[in-house]
Amino acid sequence: MTLDEVRAMAQAIRQEVGKAIVGQEETVDHLLVALVSEGHVLLEGPPGTAKTFLAQCFACALGLDYGRIQFTPDLLPGDILGSNLFNFQTSQFTLTRGPIFCELLLADEINRTPPKTQAALLEAMQERRVTLDGETHALPDRFMVVATQNPIENQGVYPLPEAQLDRFLFKLLVPYPSEEEEAAIVARYGERQGPPRPAEFGIAAVTDAARLGEASAALNGVTVAKEIVDYVVRLVRATRETTDLSSGASPRAAVLLANAARARAALEGRDYVIPDDVKALATAVLRHRLVLSPAAEIEGREVEALVADLVESTEAPR
Repeated sequence: MTLDEVRAMAQAIRQEVGKAIVGQEETVDHLLVALVSEGHVLLEGPPGTAKTFLAQCFACALGLDYGRIQFTPDLLPGDILGSNLFNFQTSQFTLTRGPIFCELLLADEINRTPPKTQAALLEAMQERRVTLDGETHALPDRFMVVATQNPIENQGVYPLPEAQLDRFLFKLLVPYPSEEEEAAIVARYGERQGPPRPAEFGIAAVTDAARLGEASAALNGVTVAKEIVDYVVRLVRATRETTDLSSGASPRAAVLLANAARARAALEGRDYVIPDDVKALATAVLRHRLVLSPAAEIEGREVEALVADLVESTEAPR
């Protein structure tokens, strides 16, 4: 697949998702970057901002096998991964696969389940495989997790530990829509009964897993100049040197930021990365990997503002 074909495919996916989703163009763009760079995405936003429906429409436009897990406090790892059950007819254990065996998994309200259950996703997200009773089972090559969480909930929730957060390429904030967008939403959905479904809006698959694999392979033709590599390293290392952060980003964050920048360049039909690619993705890649210092928390500082300051103060190649 050529880079022009990658760009055309991305535009077709945007158009299909836009049939049902009003606004959220930036969120869709980040989902596309995560898709072709084989990363996972955490969506955070208040209830009713179409986080779940967006994931459904995205999966429908991609033609991927879609799975959904509603995370609750009593959910067990076996409810996600599956288990070996004894079959009395055959006197043998039979593998019953859990909902994680799909291509695009929606982990809805992931912070409502205890850390033990959250950890069931770690191997799947990092290595695209699941181990059950000592036996390893491969997940699809296009396996991707889109998780959601509610930031205003404070009862019955378990904040994701840093090791879990670090498995997500992006953490995206889904805000309330603008007044014009909200009016369009009410006009589009106010006359409908029941939950919305992607098929009702004519969303059709414009690609498939094989084509998406070719799109990911096309990233090998995108060049990252040494100046861009040095810029990414300076930016990530700056997070470890500021006194406003008690914990900065890891080398993994630098690698993922560079890979995401390559994906953004490919989606725009370019075979080279520019500093604007890094700047556009820096906040989404870094915000969930940084920990504010106690002094910065007392002052009411926000991670997003600190990342913006670091991007502004770090010299970019010309």
